[in-house]
Amino acid sequence: MLVSILHRATGTGMATVGAALLVWFLAAVAAGPESYATFRNVFTVDSGRLNIIGYVVGIGLTASLFQHMANGIRHLFMDVGAAFELKANKLHAKLTIVFAVVMTVAFWLYLGIK
Repeated sequence: MLVSILHRATGTGMATVGAALLVWFLAAVAAGPESYATFRNVFTVDSGRLNIIGYVVGIGLTASLFQHMANGIRHLFMDVGAAFELKANKLHAKLTIVFAVVMTVAFWLYLGIK
């Protein structure tokens, strides 16, 4: 049940936050350099690196993406009739959460190394 709720929440969250950020970004770019600078200043510090808001939004969207993707793949397997047994279903549900955490950490460590 948790994974089903997470799937809906991550999909809705990515769509809502992603759309809001895209509209804000496009409006800021269209409005000129001052508006774009304001947009950038919300998420970054003077050196160009992310600030706390940038990290929260970035890591949140990344974790949502990986969780939603892993659960979508899990549902593809279930659509063909695999993993309907209770033990296998619970294991795969837990693995989607583990996958999302591991991939989010790996992605942000990769970004930090670059």
